[in-house]
Amino acid sequence: MATRPPARPGQRDLTTGPIGPALLAFSLPTLGSNVLQSLNGSINAIWIGRFLGQDAIAATSNANMIMFLMFGAVFGFGMAATILVGQSWGRRDVDAARRAIGSAIGLVLGASLVVGVLGWVFAPEILAVLKTPGAAMPLALTYLRVIFLGLPASMLLVLMSMGLRGTGDAVTPLLATGLSVVLDSGLNPVFILGLGPAPRMGIAGSAFATLIANATALAFVVGWIAWRDLPIRLKGRELRYILPERALVRAIVGKGVPIGAQMIIISAAALTMVGIVNREGVATTAAYGITQQVWAYVQMPALAIGAAVSAMAAQNIGAGKWDRVERITRAGLIYNVAMTGSLVVLVTVFDRPVLALFHLQPQALAIAQRIGLIATWGFVLFGAMMVLFGVVRANGAVLGPLLILFVAAFPVRLGVAFALRPWLGVDALWWSFPASFAANLLMGSLFYRYGGWRKGALYVPARPEPEEEASAVVEPAGGLKPVH
Repeated sequence: MATRPPARPGQRDLTTGPIGPALLAFSLPTLGSNVLQSLNGSINAIWIGRFLGQDAIAATSNANMIMFLMFGAVFGFGMAATILVGQSWGRRDVDAARRAIGSAIGLVLGASLVVGVLGWVFAPEILAVLKTPGAAMPLALTYLRVIFLGLPASMLLVLMSMGLRGTGDAVTPLLATGLSVVLDSGLNPVFILGLGPAPRMGIAGSAFATLIANATALAFVVGWIAWRDLPIRLKGRELRYILPERALVRAIVGKGVPIGAQMIIISAAALTMVGIVNREGVATTAAYGITQQVWAYVQMPALAIGAAVSAMAAQNIGAGKWDRVERITRAGLIYNVAMTGSLVVLVTVFDRPVLALFHLQPQALAIAQRIGLIATWGFVLFGAMMVLFGVVRANGAVLGPLLILFVAAFPVRLGVAFALRPWLGVDALWWSFPASFAANLLMGSLFYRYGGWRKGALYVPARPEPEEEASAVVEPAGGLKPVH
């Protein structure tokens, strides 16, 4: 049997040792990254609102909606690559992990360059489709075009961070996120106002700060990977792996598109609910909007645990350690109840002071408290669903979770909202959230138990041409062949 490559700083072998501490140590940096990204968005919104006004806020909101859809696509490809990298690293097939990340880099880089150019050219038409208000249109156009210029760096940063997590390294992505956040939030006022030698760029300055921050963070990640000789580093002849292999692209796209589609479903469901809530008046709309801000933080532990569970499960599936996969699932469910449950209790008990931070009017504040009391506890169910979906997705099962998510988000959530409306009034809207989470968890549990997702493993296809020299250590049992 081949020798196992030594672990690097921040990198974890997730196929051995106690599961609970490893899951916690992996989840916390991911949670930290999520919190930093949310804080960065809030800080930038404060800068823009303070220096440029309400129209600029509306402009960035429209542009950010477009970018969310873009990142949904790269998230899908990144998650597919993470699965391939994780399973390959679990087998200690380092060459397969590098080929997987190389093809993903080539695919995302090429796509982001094309989309960036097309986005720059057709930005006015895109904003017109979104019905961007006339006063915000010039600002939104300027902001969006600069954001499209920075699209390749932003997309590659997301991809590389996800690839690192596939090898058990959640610390390097946290460091990169921290660097990006410090630069972005710090440079926003510099380029907006033209402080020091910087030019005064207005709203374009905010987008330019984001471009610089992401490019710098990407350079840090690439340099760190090379310096530490991490499993997904590419050098020498391995750089040709960036030219996407047809079989690998087929695997990444085949798994990545359904994962990306989940983001679209989530967005569509959120927009549909906003449209329904808007009919209830300004106070209800304001209350719901602020509740969404609180929920963004409540769901963060679940998202972090789900990502950690997926990476751990992928490595252990690659190593053939299915007994550990079951224990990882149990540990993930327990940690979700502890972490998400604790956060739910805190925001429920201290709902008034938390909501008061947003300066709501008394009527809206009362409505927001009511929404939280009815629906926030449902995020414990949401977290359990994320754990189960993370595990099954680690073996390439993506269509089942996609279908389950669609059914729970539309027939169930909308059905409950409209069916219970005659009896519960507007409260039916808030009860639809825990109802859809419960439906998700029920269907996800059945799929986890009976879905057949354990059959096979998602192997990186064999090289198109044999090599005289292997550039990495490969386990004899790690024979590479496609799994359908």
